[in-house]
Amino acid sequence: MVADGILLRVKGLTKKFPGVVALDGVDIEARAGEIHGICGENGAGKSTLIKMLTGAHTPDSGTIEFDGVTYTALDPRRAMAIGIGCIYQELNLIPHLSVAENIFLGREIYLSDSLNILDRAQMNAKAAELLADIDLNVSPRARLGTLGVGHQQMIEICRAIWSNAKLIIMDEPTSSLSEKEAHDLFRVMARMKERGVAILFISHRLDEIRANCDTVTVMRDGRTIESFAMKERSVDNIIQLMVGRNIQNKYPKERAAHGDVVLSVRNLNRKGVLHDINFELRAGEVLGFAGLVGAGRTETARAITGADPFDSGTIEVFGKEVKIRQPLDSINAGIAFLTENRKEQGLILIQSVAFNATIVKMHKYGKAGWLSLKGIRETARKICAEMRLKTSGMDMLVGKLSGGNQQKVVIAKWLLSNAKIFIFDEPTRGIDVGAKVEVYKLINQLVAGGAGVIIICSEMEEVMGMADRILVMHEGEITGEMTQEEATQERIMYAASGFKQAS
Repeated sequence: MVADGILLRVKGLTKKFPGVVALDGVDIEARAGEIHGICGENGAGKSTLIKMLTGAHTPDSGTIEFDGVTYTALDPRRAMAIGIGCIYQELNLIPHLSVAENIFLGREIYLSDSLNILDRAQMNAKAAELLADIDLNVSPRARLGTLGVGHQQMIEICRAIWSNAKLIIMDEPTSSLSEKEAHDLFRVMARMKERGVAILFISHRLDEIRANCDTVTVMRDGRTIESFAMKERSVDNIIQLMVGRNIQNKYPKERAAHGDVVLSVRNLNRKGVLHDINFELRAGEVLGFAGLVGAGRTETARAITGADPFDSGTIEVFGKEVKIRQPLDSINAGIAFLTENRKEQGLILIQSVAFNATIVKMHKYGKAGWLSLKGIRETARKICAEMRLKTSGMDMLVGKLSGGNQQKVVIAKWLLSNAKIFIFDEPTRGIDVGAKVEVYKLINQLVAGGAGVIIICSEMEEVMGMADRILVMHEGEITGEMTQEEATQERIMYAASGFKQAS
């Protein structure tokens, strides 16, 4: 390490893709034994920066100085060898292998140099030491796929410890974690910091940045805007630097007139999952679902939209009972479901922006077995322009977009469906503060046009800021109902903990 304690020094890093300047002369410094936050809107260049540091992409210009050695480019093997580890938002683990096998993946221990036979006893013993070191009570022999996301992220940290990582990059590590799992992660991060490991912590959750980071760098439009000590700035200052403007109203709620009931759910049951779910949604209303992880909110949405079966109950749309047994039934009934997991359930990553944006109504562009690609692109271009999508063109693969822009494509797809009932499951997960406001304004437009909107939110402030009425769930039951005016964090948590509201 160099004398001034700087472990990583990025100078003038630039990367261009067709039609897009992803990085434009980025400069960042990170010291050993510090947690360095990276903030920026979707499309700011954070993901490209990670890929430069881990060797997935080659810079067009600029240098990466690490531990006193300067590199013009890295490849994945060299990045690992010099001590750079990364925990991605989508974990790079193999579910059907054991915990120990995942920890030592690519760095296995063999019985001898000449025998290509794994020393499983030593691997399990060493894995147990690594797990104990971070206070994780998991068997090294357990199949990884049986563990929750929080525990799987801890396994990724064990992999980084075993590889002697000096710098660990964490990309939105808490986006899928419960509050307790996130707390456990922060505890392990603090321990790694004490050992002199540098952590690059990338998150849209600015409260986490404020609570855990020593230094913060803000990026915008592929450039480094400013780096500073976290204690010197407020969250409002960071937001203004990120978006280049003031966001006066974090939750720009606009009330719409409520009309007739558009969706009625009666006595919805699924054994061991849902218990007598009853609610109504009116035109012009935003109905929020709150609750802790595993409360049954997503399961309710999936049952309503035919993604999962249910045992009993009725669903009425515009006063008429509908039989929903598969997702196509809900689409035909005018229900749009924007899933929480956009990459696996909301998009086809190997297809273009135009294809994904128009897929729900693709049949409208067909004639005699042929698709009008010109019509598809033109329709996609219009809707994506309304969504302020950042892309090099309609033929760009959607898998190459940032997380926030991918979410915009999902929303665009359902806007073209002419649905009147919209269910948003974690609508702003992995989206920066500027894009969040755009999503909230879109919700305002939907209800102003007479649609009914359901939002499922893990962030309590979000559901309180945007919902006209809030239903709280606990272990598959609705335990509370309140208006926006009645809602408080204490009252929501009371119901989310299983204490039913007094009548």
